[in-house]
Amino acid sequence: MTTRSGKNRGVTSVHQARQALGARLRELRNAAGLTGRQLAELLAWPHSKVSKLETGRQTPSDADIGSWAEATGATEEERLALLASLHTLESRHAEWQRVLRGGMSHHQNEWGDAERRAGLLRVFEPVYIPGLLQTAEYARARMAEAIAMHNLPNDIEEALQARMTRQQILYDPGKRFQFVVTEAALRYRLCAPEVMVPQLDRLVAASTLPNVRLGVIGFGTAYVTAPKHGFWIFDNDLVMVETFTAELHLAQPPEIEQYARVFRSLAGMASYGQAARALITNVMEDLSRLLPADETEPEE
Repeated sequence: MTTRSGKNRGVTSVHQARQALGARLRELRNAAGLTGRQLAELLAWPHSKVSKLETGRQTPSDADIGSWAEATGATEEERLALLASLHTLESRHAEWQRVLRGGMSHHQNEWGDAERRAGLLRVFEPVYIPGLLQTAEYARARMAEAIAMHNLPNDIEEALQARMTRQQILYDPGKRFQFVVTEAALRYRLCAPEVMVPQLDRLVAASTLPNVRLGVIGFGTAYVTAPKHGFWIFDNDLVMVETFTAELHLAQPPEIEQYARVFRSLAGMASYGQAARALITNVMEDLSRLLPADETEPEE
């Protein structure tokens, strides 16, 4: 985005992008010689709306941009630049209700498309088993949680099938995958032990695939970088982050490089190969003690 002085404004986060858009709106208002109150009166808006838009506390609509541009005498080029910035911002921050209104299966297919386009996937998960490595029953538990949390239509069977179909990409020799998970992700009681034990066995099997590198950060590890949240890096083009309310698509080069540095740091703390499998099997043994006794065992 370019200002009238020709300086480029770099944005490195969704919040900063919103602030940058607000700053550009303020520049247009100041160039028109209008106070915030005068502009609000011209547009029949509450004065607080002008303030919120300029400080990035509220995201404008297309109509807001059009009204602002007309009231401040902005050129057509400036109006289009503002709209482009707004639409870029919207694509970076997608609320779950909007993302999932087409159904969870539709969203799974969109993720599959992104994975197929990438040659290298780097994934860090501190809480969940990554979707590409999930068993059907573990995935079912995660999807049921999402349906309940967001009050979504129940298309869990179609979504589950789509997620399982996504996993075929692991067997594409032209793709490379690096997964890093914490030991906490292996131990969190997010589903029953009889679901989690096969899930951990699936991780052991996945770790032997030739194009998959699976790392586990054990509880005894001294963290250099805090495991704040999970994220997926698609080549060097896109970072995707999931929060409770939204899915973030981060595509600015400084953002991608920052996440790549974080991933390198976290990956450097992880154990791989036999050491990783030993961590996983230790958790499996602990969980196996919680499994119901086999009722078919003969009595002594």
